Amino acid sequence: MTAAPSPTSATSAPASPTPAPASPMPAADHRMARIDLAAAFRWVARLNMHESVANHLSVAVSADGSQFLINPRVRHFARMSACDLLLLDANDPATLDRPDAPDPTAWHLHARLHARLPEARCVMHLHPKHATALACLQDPTMYPIDMNTMRFFGRVAVDSDFSGMALSDGEGDRVAGMMGGGKSVLLMANHGVLVIGATVAEAFDEMYYFERAAETLLTCYASGKALRIVPDTVAAVTERQWRGYGQLAVDHLANIKAILDAEEPAYRG
Repeated sequence: MTAAPSPTSATSAPASPTPAPASPMPAADHRMARIDLAAAFRWVARLNMHESVANHLSVAVSADGSQFLINPRVRHFARMSACDLLLLDANDPATLDRPDAPDPTAWHLHARLHARLPEARCVMHLHPKHATALACLQDPTMYPIDMNTMRFFGRVAVDSDFSGMALSDGEGDRVAGMMGGGKSVLLMANHGVLVIGATVAEAFDEMYYFERAAETLLTCYASGKALRIVPDTVAAVTERQWRGYGQLAVDHLANIKAILDAEEPAYRG
C-alpha cells in the first residue's frame, strides 16, 4: 500500500530589511482576481465547505506574490463580494494594527506562503467535512482507489505536528516549507486542508476534488470492507492524465461564475 508522505520541517527565514512594496499587476488583472476569488467564496459556501465566518482564501496580485487579496475578518463566505476583499502586503509589519486588520491566523499563514512561494498565486485554507475527517485519522493517506483519489497521487504533504492555531510568522514559514516538490495539497492533522494553485480556478478545482476524494475514501472505510488500491504505476499514470486533461479548472470556475451571474450577481460588486 502507498505510505503517507512524511512531514517536512522548516525553520523561519532569518530577519532581513523590509523590502520596498511590490508593484501590483495591471488594474484589469486585479479586478478579475477579485471577481474570481469572490466567486470561489460564494461557491464554497454553497457546497457547505465553509465554517462559520472562519477560514480564508487569498490570491496574489503582484509579480513577486507579496501583495495579495484576502477575505476580511468576520464576513460570511456567502456574502463575499469583489469589493470586500482586503489588499495586503506580506512585507507590512503593521498589517494587524490596521482598523480593518485580517484574521490573525489568515495573516500569519497566507502572508508567509505568498512571500515564500511566489508560484503559489492562490492559497485556500478550509475545514471541509471529509478532508478534515481524513486529517483526524491516524493514517491520513489518500489511497489511490478511484480517479479522484489518484489525481492526488504524490501531490499531498501531511503535517502531523498540530500545536494550536497559526498565530506566528514562524508557523506560516513552517507550513510554507512543506509545500515544495510538486505538492499542491497540505493535509493538516487535527485541523483541515490547505491548497495552492497558479490561479483561483486551479486552486478551487484542487480543493473541490480533494474534498470529493476524501468523501469517497471515508465512504469506503465506513463499509468495513478492504480498499481496492491500484498499483503505484497506475496511480502515477492517472495523476499525469489529470494534469494534462484540458482546461477543466478554467471551465469549472467559468460555469460557477455564469450561475452566480444569473442568481447572485452582487458577488461582482
